[in-house]
Amino acid sequence: QVQLVESGGGLVQAGGSLRLSCVASGYIFSINAMGWYRQAPGKQRELVAGIASGGSTNYADSVKGRFTISKDNAKNTVYLQMNSLNPEDTAVYYCKMEVTTTNYYRRDYWGKGTLVTVSS
Repeated sequence: QVQLVESGGGLVQAGGSLRLSCVASGYIFSINAMGWYRQAPGKQRELVAGIASGGSTNYADSVKGRFTISKDNAKNTVYLQMNSLNPEDTAVYYCKMEVTTTNYYRRDYWGKGTLVTVSS
């Protein structure tokens, strides 16, 4: 199977920056799309940023111009650089990857989530 391990969450002041990382390991044949989602209290989980295998990206309107998603294919890693953070960005952030495993079955895998808290 596949496991995703996230890191980089924590407490940051408004206006500050934070970088999240997510590394996949296990029986990986290939990885297609990668993305970051978040869920704030009382809200639905939403897509923050996504990156396709070819490198194209998409962002939620609320984070455009502030967040940047990138990846390192050789390391099976996706990053989320978050700048100009504000308290509305406070949420649990989840990493997701679309993985084809060595038995050639494609499905989504999720990290356990990492808490990002932005103080005012």
